[in-house]
Amino acid sequence: MKKNFKIVCPVDFSECSLNAVEYAARLGEKYRADLILIHVPDKDDYQKLAAVDRHGGDQYAFIKKKLDSLVQTVEVESLSKGLVSCQSHIQEGKIVSTVLDFANENNADLIVLGTEGVNEFKNNYIGTKASKIVSKSSIDVFVIPRKVYFKPPRKFVYATDYMEEDKIAIQKIVELAGFFDSEIDVVHVSSKNTSIDKSLHKTMVEELSPFVKYDRVNYVLKSYRDEPGLGLENYLITAKGDILVTLSKKKVWFEQIFTNNLSKKMSYFINKPLLVLKRA
Repeated sequence: MKKNFKIVCPVDFSECSLNAVEYAARLGEKYRADLILIHVPDKDDYQKLAAVDRHGGDQYAFIKKKLDSLVQTVEVESLSKGLVSCQSHIQEGKIVSTVLDFANENNADLIVLGTEGVNEFKNNYIGTKASKIVSKSSIDVFVIPRKVYFKPPRKFVYATDYMEEDKIAIQKIVELAGFFDSEIDVVHVSSKNTSIDKSLHKTMVEELSPFVKYDRVNYVLKSYRDEPGLGLENYLITAKGDILVTLSKKKVWFEQIFTNNLSKKMSYFINKPLLVLKRA
Protein backbone atom coordinates (compact mmCIF):
# COMPACT_ATOMS: atom_id res chain seq x y z
CA MET A 1 0.00 0.00 0.00
CA LYS A 2 1.32 3.42 -0.97
CA LYS A 3 2.33 5.49 2.05
CA ASN A 4 1.19 9.05 2.51
CA PHE A 5 3.54 11.85 1.54
CA LYS A 6 5.39 12.79 4.74
CA ILE A 7 6.73 16.22 5.73
CA VAL A 8 9.09 16.92 8.64
CA CYS A 9 9.28 20.48 9.97
CA PRO A 10 11.75 21.54 12.73
CA VAL A 11 10.23 23.97 15.24
CA ASP A 12 11.97 26.18 17.80
CA PHE A 13 9.03 28.61 18.15
CA SER A 14 10.91 31.47 16.53
CA GLU A 15 9.01 33.56 14.00
CA CYS A 16 10.79 31.94 11.07
CA SER A 17 10.11 28.38 12.26
CA LEU A 18 6.42 29.11 12.84
CA ASN A 19 6.30 30.57 9.34
CA ALA A 20 7.81 27.32 8.06
CA VAL A 21 5.06 25.38 9.85
CA GLU A 22 2.45 27.31 7.87
CA TYR A 23 4.22 26.46 4.60
CA ALA A 24 4.51 22.82 5.67
CA ALA A 25 0.81 22.66 6.53
CA ARG A 26 -0.26 24.33 3.27
CA LEU A 27 1.90 21.96 1.25
CA GLY A 28 0.61 19.08 3.35
CA GLU A 29 -2.94 19.99 2.36
CA LYS A 30 -2.04 19.69 -1.32
CA TYR A 31 0.01 16.50 -1.02
CA ARG A 32 -2.52 14.95 1.41
CA ALA A 33 0.43 14.44 3.70
CA ASP A 34 1.33 13.48 7.25
CA LEU A 35 3.11 16.38 8.98
CA ILE A 36 5.54 15.85 11.85
CA LEU A 37 6.80 18.82 13.86
CA ILE A 38 10.12 18.08 15.56
CA HIS A 39 11.65 20.13 18.36
CA VAL A 40 15.32 19.68 19.29
CA PRO A 41 15.84 21.05 22.82
CA ASP A 42 18.51 23.51 23.82
CA LYS A 43 19.26 22.57 27.44
CA ASP A 44 20.27 26.11 28.47
CA ASP A 45 16.96 27.47 27.21
CA TYR A 46 15.07 24.72 28.98
CA GLN A 47 16.56 25.59 32.34
CA LYS A 48 15.26 29.15 31.90
CA LEU A 49 11.84 27.92 30.80
CA ALA A 50 11.60 25.44 33.68
CA ALA A 51 12.25 28.28 36.14
CA VAL A 52 9.37 30.27 34.62
CA ASP A 53 6.97 27.33 34.60
CA ARG A 54 5.69 27.17 38.16
CA HIS A 55 3.99 23.84 37.59
CA GLY A 56 7.05 22.29 36.02
CA GLY A 57 8.80 19.32 37.49
CA ASP A 58 9.42 18.21 33.94
CA GLN A 59 11.68 20.71 32.19
CA TYR A 60 10.02 19.84 28.88
CA ALA A 61 6.45 20.25 30.09
CA PHE A 62 6.18 23.88 29.01
CA ILE A 63 7.42 23.17 25.49
CA LYS A 64 5.26 20.07 25.17
CA LYS A 65 2.21 22.22 25.91
CA LYS A 66 3.30 24.69 23.22
CA LEU A 67 3.83 21.88 20.73
CA ASP A 68 0.46 20.33 21.54
CA SER A 69 -1.19 23.73 21.05
CA LEU A 70 0.60 24.20 17.71
CA VAL A 71 -0.47 20.74 16.52
CA GLN A 72 -4.06 21.53 17.50
CA THR A 73 -3.95 24.81 15.57
CA VAL A 74 -2.61 23.06 12.46
CA GLU A 75 -5.27 20.38 12.74
CA VAL A 76 -8.08 22.92 12.99
CA GLU A 77 -6.75 24.89 10.02
CA SER A 78 -5.61 22.12 7.68
CA LEU A 79 -7.20 18.71 8.32
CA SER A 80 -10.41 19.77 6.61
CA LYS A 81 -8.38 21.00 3.60
CA GLY A 82 -6.49 17.79 2.89
CA LEU A 83 -3.75 17.37 5.50
CA VAL A 84 -4.00 13.78 6.73
CA SER A 85 -2.41 14.19 10.16
CA CYS A 86 -0.19 16.37 12.34
CA GLN A 87 1.89 15.19 15.26
CA SER A 88 4.87 16.45 17.25
CA HIS A 89 8.07 14.96 18.57
CA ILE A 90 10.76 16.14 21.00
CA GLN A 91 14.24 14.69 20.59
CA GLU A 92 17.51 15.78 22.17
CA GLY A 93 20.68 16.09 20.15
CA LYS A 94 22.54 18.37 17.80
CA ILE A 95 19.95 20.04 15.62
CA VAL A 96 21.40 19.29 12.17
CA SER A 97 22.15 15.59 12.69
CA THR A 98 19.02 15.05 14.80
CA VAL A 99 16.68 16.54 12.21
CA LEU A 100 18.33 14.63 9.36
CA ASP A 101 18.35 11.32 11.23
CA PHE A 102 14.72 11.77 12.29
CA ALA A 103 13.62 12.58 8.73
CA ASN A 104 15.42 9.51 7.38
CA GLU A 105 14.11 7.19 10.09
CA ASN A 106 10.57 8.34 9.37
CA ASN A 107 10.92 8.00 5.59
CA ALA A 108 10.11 11.66 5.06
CA ASP A 109 9.63 12.99 1.54
CA LEU A 110 10.31 16.63 2.38
CA ILE A 111 11.92 18.75 5.11
CA VAL A 112 10.46 22.25 5.49
CA LEU A 113 12.51 24.59 7.65
CA GLY A 114 12.76 28.26 8.44
CA THR A 115 15.82 30.46 8.20
CA GLU A 116 16.61 33.91 9.46
CA GLY A 117 17.20 34.99 5.86
CA VAL A 118 19.52 37.96 5.42
CA ASN A 119 20.54 37.95 9.08
CA GLU A 120 21.49 34.28 9.05
CA PHE A 121 23.12 34.29 5.65
CA LYS A 122 24.99 37.58 5.90
CA ASN A 123 28.39 35.93 6.35
CA ASN A 124 28.11 32.62 4.58
CA TYR A 125 25.34 30.89 2.69
CA ILE A 126 26.71 27.38 3.23
CA GLY A 127 27.56 27.13 6.91
CA THR A 128 24.46 28.01 8.93
CA LYS A 129 22.26 25.34 10.54
CA ALA A 130 19.64 25.66 7.83
CA SER A 131 22.12 25.47 5.00
CA LYS A 132 23.99 22.57 6.64
CA ILE A 133 20.72 20.66 6.60
CA VAL A 134 20.34 21.57 2.91
CA SER A 135 23.89 20.49 2.16
CA LYS A 136 23.81 17.18 4.08
CA SER A 137 20.24 16.04 3.51
CA SER A 138 19.39 13.15 1.19
CA ILE A 139 15.76 14.34 1.30
CA ASP A 140 14.29 17.33 -0.57
CA VAL A 141 14.48 20.51 1.51
CA PHE A 142 12.25 23.57 1.32
CA VAL A 143 13.87 26.61 2.98
CA ILE A 144 11.50 29.39 4.09
CA PRO A 145 13.04 32.76 5.00
CA ARG A 146 11.77 34.78 7.93
CA LYS A 147 8.91 37.16 7.11
CA VAL A 148 8.17 35.39 3.82
CA TYR A 149 4.58 34.45 4.48
CA PHE A 150 2.72 31.81 2.55
CA LYS A 151 0.94 32.78 -0.63
CA PRO A 152 0.04 30.59 -3.61
CA PRO A 153 3.09 30.75 -5.92
CA ARG A 154 2.52 32.30 -9.33
CA LYS A 155 5.83 31.12 -10.80
CA PHE A 156 8.49 28.53 -10.01
CA VAL A 157 11.97 29.10 -11.43
CA TYR A 158 14.02 25.94 -11.89
CA ALA A 159 17.75 26.54 -12.39
CA THR A 160 19.18 23.86 -14.65
CA ASP A 161 22.71 22.99 -15.69
CA TYR A 162 21.56 20.47 -18.33
CA MET A 163 21.70 17.31 -16.24
CA GLU A 164 20.11 13.92 -16.88
CA GLU A 165 18.37 14.18 -13.49
CA ASP A 166 16.38 17.17 -14.79
CA LYS A 167 13.95 14.67 -16.34
CA ILE A 168 12.83 13.45 -12.92
CA ALA A 169 13.21 16.81 -11.21
CA ILE A 170 10.87 18.54 -13.65
CA GLN A 171 8.16 15.98 -12.88
CA LYS A 172 8.39 16.83 -9.19
CA ILE A 173 8.09 20.53 -9.96
CA VAL A 174 5.15 19.93 -12.30
CA GLU A 175 3.30 18.07 -9.53
CA LEU A 176 3.86 20.93 -7.07
CA ALA A 177 3.10 23.68 -9.59
CA GLY A 178 -0.07 21.87 -10.63
CA PHE A 179 -1.49 22.27 -7.13
CA PHE A 180 -1.46 26.04 -7.61
CA ASP A 181 -1.77 26.29 -11.41
CA SER A 182 1.63 28.01 -11.39
CA GLU A 183 3.98 28.72 -14.27
CA ILE A 184 7.38 27.01 -14.42
CA ASP A 185 10.42 28.66 -15.95
CA VAL A 186 13.21 26.16 -16.64
CA VAL A 187 16.22 28.46 -16.84
CA HIS A 188 19.86 28.05 -17.70
CA VAL A 189 21.98 31.08 -16.90
CA SER A 190 25.32 31.51 -18.65
CA SER A 191 28.01 34.17 -18.44
CA LYS A 192 28.44 33.95 -22.19
CA ASN A 193 26.19 33.53 -25.20
CA THR A 194 27.68 30.87 -27.46
CA SER A 195 26.47 28.49 -30.13
CA ILE A 196 27.34 25.60 -27.78
CA ASP A 197 24.96 26.97 -25.11
CA LYS A 198 22.22 27.36 -27.70
CA SER A 199 22.75 23.82 -28.94
CA LEU A 200 22.71 22.38 -25.40
CA HIS A 201 19.58 24.33 -24.62
CA LYS A 202 17.80 23.06 -27.74
CA THR A 203 18.77 19.49 -26.85
CA MET A 204 17.52 19.95 -23.28
CA VAL A 205 14.13 21.17 -24.49
CA GLU A 206 13.82 18.25 -26.88
CA GLU A 207 14.73 15.73 -24.18
CA LEU A 208 12.66 17.24 -21.36
CA SER A 209 9.47 17.91 -23.31
CA PRO A 210 8.29 14.25 -23.37
CA PHE A 211 8.56 14.13 -19.56
CA VAL A 212 6.46 17.25 -19.03
CA LYS A 213 2.71 16.78 -18.95
CA TYR A 214 2.00 20.42 -18.18
CA ASP A 215 1.28 23.31 -20.50
CA ARG A 216 2.63 26.16 -18.37
CA VAL A 217 6.34 25.45 -18.77
CA ASN A 218 8.76 27.93 -20.36
CA TYR A 219 12.32 27.01 -21.37
CA VAL A 220 14.68 29.95 -21.04
CA LEU A 221 18.35 30.50 -21.91
CA LYS A 222 19.82 33.69 -20.48
CA SER A 223 23.31 35.11 -20.62
CA TYR A 224 24.60 37.80 -18.27
CA ARG A 225 27.96 39.42 -17.81
CA ASP A 226 27.77 38.69 -14.09
CA GLU A 227 28.58 35.36 -12.45
CA PRO A 228 25.80 32.74 -12.84
CA GLY A 229 24.46 33.31 -9.32
CA LEU A 230 23.95 37.02 -9.86
CA GLY A 231 22.59 36.36 -13.34
CA LEU A 232 20.02 33.96 -11.91
CA GLU A 233 19.07 36.53 -9.28
CA ASN A 234 18.61 39.09 -12.04
CA TYR A 235 16.33 36.69 -13.89
CA LEU A 236 14.28 35.96 -10.77
CA ILE A 237 13.67 39.66 -10.25
CA THR A 238 12.73 40.48 -13.85
CA ALA A 239 10.60 37.33 -14.29
CA LYS A 240 8.93 37.84 -10.88
CA GLY A 241 9.65 34.31 -9.73
CA ASP A 242 8.13 33.30 -6.39
CA ILE A 243 10.10 30.14 -5.60
CA LEU A 244 13.57 29.13 -6.73
CA VAL A 245 14.14 25.41 -7.31
CA THR A 246 17.59 23.85 -7.66
CA LEU A 247 18.87 20.33 -8.02
CA SER A 248 21.90 19.75 -5.81
CA LYS A 249 22.79 16.38 -7.32
CA LYS A 250 25.73 18.05 -8.98
CA LYS A 251 27.39 20.10 -6.25
CA VAL A 252 29.50 22.16 -8.63
CA TRP A 253 26.44 24.02 -9.94
CA PHE A 254 24.87 24.41 -6.50
CA GLU A 255 28.05 25.78 -4.97
CA GLN A 256 28.70 28.00 -7.99
CA ILE A 257 25.42 29.76 -7.29
CA PHE A 258 25.93 30.00 -3.54
CA THR A 259 29.58 30.92 -3.05
CA ASN A 260 30.58 33.04 -0.07
CA ASN A 261 31.35 36.15 -2.10
CA LEU A 262 28.10 35.97 -4.04
CA SER A 263 25.99 35.55 -0.91
CA LYS A 264 27.10 38.96 0.29
CA LYS A 265 25.78 40.54 -2.91
CA MET A 266 22.51 38.65 -3.17
CA SER A 267 19.35 39.52 -1.29
CA TYR A 268 16.65 38.06 -3.52
CA PHE A 269 17.60 34.40 -3.01
CA ILE A 270 17.52 34.71 0.73
CA ASN A 271 14.20 36.51 0.75
CA LYS A 272 12.36 33.93 -1.36
CA PRO A 273 11.59 30.28 -0.62
CA LEU A 274 14.21 27.87 -1.95
CA LEU A 275 13.34 24.27 -2.82
CA VAL A 276 16.39 22.04 -3.10
CA LEU A 277 15.70 18.73 -4.80
CA LYS A 278 17.83 15.84 -3.57
CA ARG A 279 16.18 12.68 -4.78
CA ALA A 280 15.81 13.37 -8.46
